[in-house]
Amino acid sequence: LQDVPGRGKGLVAREKISKGTRILCEEAVVTVSESVGSERLRKSICKQIEALSENQRRDLLSMHNIHPYRNAAEQYLGIFRTNSLPAEAAGGQGAIFLEACRINHACDNNAQKNWNETIKRHTVHALRDINKGEEITITYLGPLKNRKARQEALQKKFDFTCLCHLCSLPPEQSQESDKRLEEIYRLDGVIDQLGTEGVLVFPLRTLRYFDQQVCFYNEQGREDLGFAQAFVHAAQLAIANSDLARGRVFAERAASVWTISLGGDSTQAIKHRALAQDPSRYELFGVSTKWKTKVNETPQGLEPSDFEDWLWRREKPKALGLPANLRSRATFPRFTDLPDENDLDPRFYERSNIGTYRPRRHWCFFGEIVDFASLPRLQIEIKDVDDTKIPLYFYTDSRGSELVPGQIQKGYTVAILYAERHAFMFCEPGIRHEDPQTIKIFPLPLDKLLALNDQVQQFSVEIDGMRICHGCGKKAASLQRCSKCSSFWYCDKACQVAGWNEKGHKADCKFLKDPDLRGLFVLKWNVFNNHVQFPLQASKDS
Repeated sequence: LQDVPGRGKGLVAREKISKGTRILCEEAVVTVSESVGSERLRKSICKQIEALSENQRRDLLSMHNIHPYRNAAEQYLGIFRTNSLPAEAAGGQGAIFLEACRINHACDNNAQKNWNETIKRHTVHALRDINKGEEITITYLGPLKNRKARQEALQKKFDFTCLCHLCSLPPEQSQESDKRLEEIYRLDGVIDQLGTEGVLVFPLRTLRYFDQQVCFYNEQGREDLGFAQAFVHAAQLAIANSDLARGRVFAERAASVWTISLGGDSTQAIKHRALAQDPSRYELFGVSTKWKTKVNETPQGLEPSDFEDWLWRREKPKALGLPANLRSRATFPRFTDLPDENDLDPRFYERSNIGTYRPRRHWCFFGEIVDFASLPRLQIEIKDVDDTKIPLYFYTDSRGSELVPGQIQKGYTVAILYAERHAFMFCEPGIRHEDPQTIKIFPLPLDKLLALNDQVQQFSVEIDGMRICHGCGKKAASLQRCSKCSSFWYCDKACQVAGWNEKGHKADCKFLKDPDLRGLFVLKWNVFNNHVQFPLQASKDS
């Protein structure tokens, strides 16, 4: 304990303190339930302070007090309210610790305070390596928010302006930090709003949110309680969907962060070490079997980046030259997997260098026309790949009249680029379509479109220099491309005739000659430079 310029007394490291070291483990000298009335609170504090030794009382009375007082009882109460720390897990008791209460605040604190329910002591652990002579700091705030919100909270509650490193960053760096912290906070709200649907109906979307939060924490350079909690939530999500392999890894990571920040004997570290040993002990294990894996099915020998892709279920970009698979739920999502128009879903959007958001990739929604009407604007009822019926309303300048009537037929398939879910006031959620250049209607049913896709995946792909002849099914290195659609390959004229007459290529070829349909297969969906629109630009040689 020594004087710190501009900060009064503070705790300073006498030697280098390694990350995860327990710096303090301290009993309280004054403990009070904060739920009691003010008079009982005052009497209890006075009684306990007067029972202290002379040295303890002197140390306590030298603590900072932001509250005015007229007598000893008010002075004691003011010191308690200024300096008390939690003394039980639920936070209902406050306490004075002669050393821990001397630790000053920093928004980028290098240590973590905690009431350890297991040992009934207040502990402080190093969140990172702390150099000799460096002040030890904790945070007086809850989840970290932007600079303005932090300064207002500290001024209101503790009557000081924070000048820590984080609060003193140059404006541009401070704004970048604020954006990350605001995104973490915003994602918390999105996750809370999803509730149980986020676990059972939209698990992949929810996992993306946790993934993005962890990335923001890493960019911020913080491995605090919020960082640990992101891994806890990811573990619970995985285990609830029967993914024991990933659940174990997430639980191990949570336990590691808890151990560093709170100690290996903390309730949180003990709980999540046990969960990592047996993920199936989680009470919601198996409510869904969507992601079912065994606990020992963690892949071995992967590069770190590949392991992270596996862990977070990140879809890897397709190899260049391979046709897009129209059955890919990531690129061609069903309605429930589309981004909400009021939510910057991290699966679909990313922050640009200037702080705005843009698509991280292209995507397209398919729906088969079930019914339609044209007054007062064009409205089409469509069904997606899961047979979910969705209203599609045209809010283009021409209200849908830009489409030729013959294009709109029951059984035709609508393709919409960058589609989003919209909450209509007058009906169930659907799609509000505004840009005429992001829609295309293909004259074939959705199941036929997907069946055609399966043919393209089989007969258009070159693997190890070999292709499959659509006519006879043989693999060969030198095949001839169909001159009309450029999609299927044949050994010779006889095989092409067989494909044309016996394998249905006559009808398929007509559809595949459509440059927009070919464009769906050859567009680099995972590479976003600018928005694309119909007609899609696809060369015949693509």
